[in-house]
Amino acid sequence: MPVRGYTWGRTGEATHPDSMRAAFSEFISTLIFVFAGEGSVLALDKIGQDTTSASGLVAVAMAHAFALFVAVALAANISGGHVNPAVTFGALLGGRISLLRSMYYWVAQLLGAVVASILLRLTTAGMRPLGFTVAHGVGVWNALIFEIVMTFGLVYVVYATAIDPKRGSLGTIAPLAIGFIVGANILAGGPFDGASMNPARAFGPALLGWRWRDHWIYWVGPLIGGGLAGLIYEYMVIPQEPPTAHQPLAPEDY
Repeated sequence: MPVRGYTWGRTGEATHPDSMRAAFSEFISTLIFVFAGEGSVLALDKIGQDTTSASGLVAVAMAHAFALFVAVALAANISGGHVNPAVTFGALLGGRISLLRSMYYWVAQLLGAVVASILLRLTTAGMRPLGFTVAHGVGVWNALIFEIVMTFGLVYVVYATAIDPKRGSLGTIAPLAIGFIVGANILAGGPFDGASMNPARAFGPALLGWRWRDHWIYWVGPLIGGGLAGLIYEYMVIPQEPPTAHQPLAPEDY
């Protein structure tokens, strides 16, 4: 990850091949994640099992954890493996990514989720994606707080294992840790609001299934939680290097 620095984006970044490759990587990774995640929900529905049952909940949590582990791992060396607009937003507020590249990532992530949902409709003989809904008896504000807290935990893990410059060898387990926290949060929040933690994951199925009830929760909650995690970890956890009084010598000058 680059050092902190708030910027709109360098000249030429919009058309630079690296930007295109990174955006494409986010598109593919998000497509893989949403296809497997939403697909696991539709598969349970197909066999007549409720996703809120104990075994159904575990199956969905494991599918999301496995899929996200793979999605982050395959994009980590190209785009950073965000696979989530809330993660990108946290990195943006922490000054780890330019606004221009953030916009590329957001578009790619949303498109990946939409294409994944289209493929699911085609491969499941027209089953409508179920997406996310607030469970009966759960208030919208309860669901919003759930999404804030769960996404805070997710983005905090991303910062600790993938962004922190002092992460060292911990970075090798970043995809696994990120997948695990999503799976754990689904076990905790799934019966209440579905545990999205990802606006793209919510948007694709909502669009193809045309289910918009309380959809705003799955944007506002993750963006608030991800933004808070990025700011807190960046400014309270990562040690700040004091400014140097001179330009460091290049290695070949020693």
